[in-house]
Amino acid sequence: MKTSYPYWPDKVLNKQVWQLAWPIMLSNMTVPLLGLADTAILGHLPDPRYLAAIAVAGVLFSTLFWAFGFLRMGTTGLVAQAVGRDDGSSNRTTLAQSLILALAIASTILLLQAPLIQLALTLAAASPDVTEQAWAYANIRIWGAPAVLCNYVLLGWFVGNQNTRIPLLLLTLTNLINILLNLLFVLGFSMRAEGVAFGTVIAEYISLLLGLFFCRRHLRLIPGHFILAKLRYLAEYTQLLKINRYLFIRTLSLLLCFAFFTAQGSRQGADVLAANAVLLTFLMLISNALDGFAHATEALSGRILGERNTIRFYQLVTATALWSLASAVLLTLAFGVFGIPIIHLLTNIASVRELASLYLPWLIILPLVGVWGFLLDGIFIGTSQAKAMQNTMLVSVFFVFFPVWWLTQSYGNHGLWSALVCLFIARALTGLWVYRQLCRHNRWGF
Repeated sequence: MKTSYPYWPDKVLNKQVWQLAWPIMLSNMTVPLLGLADTAILGHLPDPRYLAAIAVAGVLFSTLFWAFGFLRMGTTGLVAQAVGRDDGSSNRTTLAQSLILALAIASTILLLQAPLIQLALTLAAASPDVTEQAWAYANIRIWGAPAVLCNYVLLGWFVGNQNTRIPLLLLTLTNLINILLNLLFVLGFSMRAEGVAFGTVIAEYISLLLGLFFCRRHLRLIPGHFILAKLRYLAEYTQLLKINRYLFIRTLSLLLCFAFFTAQGSRQGADVLAANAVLLTFLMLISNALDGFAHATEALSGRILGERNTIRFYQLVTATALWSLASAVLLTLAFGVFGIPIIHLLTNIASVRELASLYLPWLIILPLVGVWGFLLDGIFIGTSQAKAMQNTMLVSVFFVFFPVWWLTQSYGNHGLWSALVCLFIARALTGLWVYRQLCRHNRWGF
């Protein structure tokens, strides 16, 4: 297609976007599928407290592990820029620094596990029977911390190196193993929440071993060497820590919303908490699907920044925006048509089905309002604009999410979902404003 618009993407760029995006989209889809499987397994047990317990304890690990998602995002951006500069030594050294940082954080989590679990379950304020199962799950699940955080680094490193097929293979295999183990422990050995925890931890370490194996093979293709001096001294971690500091605050703010969301749901009873847990699996499906193009944007924008190619950068933004919008429309249509049947597949508890169906419309509109936030995050990560990501999230959380919830408390769970939708709208608007400012003042670093 010929056009006078200079930033319209050509076939080569569209092909590059899809080559990176489709493996990430498929691999990311396996993550919510694991959540769907866990929900289906526990949702068909006779008592909803097991499903509610996973929802409560899941908030702890969302906060603990996702708060350190900067290990993936920060690694992707820096590695992609090193690829653009053809700097193999920086590529290797960033990997090593990120793995060292991941192990240091994981060790701290394990040392503080007792107070962390206690604090999380106290804040959740669930009923005693739900709290008991949540404790059983959390005491096992937390031992997966070293594997989870190192896996973040490896996934970010592969994406930064324009290799998204390895993450597809890793996530698909390990999540299938996780599902099989959960079925074995819960249905075969009659375990409950602790069975799901055991299956998840074992699968996480399997993923780490496979990731390290493929990492070693890929390193043989990259020239250069590890710069040992940059691994020994804390001062050499300044760039990585600076970027990751902003990403940490940004992610923690987002997870505060979800922790608050779950806590408010638990105060409305086990049925509402369980219904929200079912619907949050839909949200995970949305975010992980749309993240496919965001990840492609991270890798390609970082490389283009390293190459100092301004026109190609704006062509990339156009391409990923169009494909992201198309994906969001398809998700909205899919949830509108198949949402209620999926809810019925996930649980046979009548009260939970009824409530989840009642609040389903909020999930139907989420892809269309949330897609822009995911896309802009991909641009900011690839170009190391981590401070911009932090600031847009802080504004969205503290000046939109919480005020909207406060004003809509009288609407119960509908008010809670409306606040979450407004959060995604605010992310899109504030991110777009920052993007325009960076473009207008040419602050991308080209």
